[in-house]
Amino acid sequence: MSGSVSYSSVVGIRGPLMIIRSDGRLGYEELVEIEVAGGERRLGRVLQAGSELAVIEVFEGTQGIATNNVKVKFIGKPLELPVSNELLGRVFDGLGRPLDGMPEPVGKEEWDINGLVLNPYKREYPDEFIQTGVSVIDGMLSLIRGQKLPIFSGSGLPHDAMAAQIARQSTIARGEEFAVVFAAIGVPADTAMFFRGELERSGALRRSVLFLNLAEDPAVERIVTPRVALTAAEYLAFEEGMHVLAILTDMTNYGEALREISILRDEVPSRRGYPGYLYTDLATIFERSGRITGKKGSLTQLPILSMPADDITHPIPDLTAYITEGQIVLSKDLYHKGVYPPVNVLMSLSRLMKDGVGKGKTRQDHKEVSDQLYNSYAKAMEVRALAEIVGEEGVPESSKKYLAFAERFEREFINQGQYENRDIETTLNIAWDVLSTLPESELVNISEENKRLFMKGIKAEAKP
Repeated sequence: MSGSVSYSSVVGIRGPLMIIRSDGRLGYEELVEIEVAGGERRLGRVLQAGSELAVIEVFEGTQGIATNNVKVKFIGKPLELPVSNELLGRVFDGLGRPLDGMPEPVGKEEWDINGLVLNPYKREYPDEFIQTGVSVIDGMLSLIRGQKLPIFSGSGLPHDAMAAQIARQSTIARGEEFAVVFAAIGVPADTAMFFRGELERSGALRRSVLFLNLAEDPAVERIVTPRVALTAAEYLAFEEGMHVLAILTDMTNYGEALREISILRDEVPSRRGYPGYLYTDLATIFERSGRITGKKGSLTQLPILSMPADDITHPIPDLTAYITEGQIVLSKDLYHKGVYPPVNVLMSLSRLMKDGVGKGKTRQDHKEVSDQLYNSYAKAMEVRALAEIVGEEGVPESSKKYLAFAERFEREFINQGQYENRDIETTLNIAWDVLSTLPESELVNISEENKRLFMKGIKAEAKP
């Protein structure tokens, strides 16, 4: 990196990008301070540095800037975030500047927002269960400390309510150091106010850090927001020893901002106009999670993205699924039936669940009950499809119990109140009660030992 140097020769402006003459001493990602006429100051970073020209990404946008009324100062270091435990309970904008009327937190040190360099050998395999209080997640799509588990949503679906519920409930009644870092990326102002209000009302804001990038803010700022948020999360997890849950919404807005910048840079587009490095860029965000040997804390990610046109093969959800360890997919059909949260369990999975549940972690019947619910619900969907063709009266009598099971599974197990917090014992007991709709002979995924220990509800159902 260069030292602090001032330049004033601006060659051109294109969207949020500024092209400036350079002497070749600039560094990639170097922080830039831009002073326009009237003394207004804006921040940016070096996006491309050559021997004669440099491209600067202006976070607040270039509106009102002319090539003859601007002075650019290169700071000589990348954008950094002051970090300390004073971050907790605070609300910031997408660049890490306070929005709560309080002064900037006093940092013990400043951390590069591009993240820590982690030795892969030092990573610990995630195997500890996180209780979110949401039955369909805890029971069938268990979230594990250090995991990255995205929520795939569609327009009009309640992913915001789910995110707020998980953030609230994950900070309640824990005898350990637990925190939530919440990053809103390109969301409407009312959505940002909803998140802030929910955490304030529940008292969870005391254990949370909010970074709010609004839809009205410049799109280029969205490139920075998740990185600033994850820098705060890394500090709290790996320096303060906290178990941190980072919720990032909406990552689709991040991808759109990345595409916009790529087009302005005249880069060769890939699928649907997105840059060819979209996978790599998303990985630099999602891989900032996990556990480190010798460190007490952990960093778990719950990214949320809305699928354009509800297309799960769209580049953003498609590439996200390759990087992360599973996905939670929301269903419009369930939503229109009044089921909340409307999770399509047959399209969802948590690849690390098997290592974080069971005896000594949740309950010994947990994985078997989850497998049985999957198996039975899949069969029930086949019976439903048949009933739509031949009518329910045309369905064999032996299969009608699966229709009743599916109804109870959706209404009693998946469905729960937005402010209902279920512990894992309650979740598994509800699962057993729903499974009592089926004959014992159909429970092929559950061992005889667990049937003997936990199937009281089924035996009671079988009595004349």
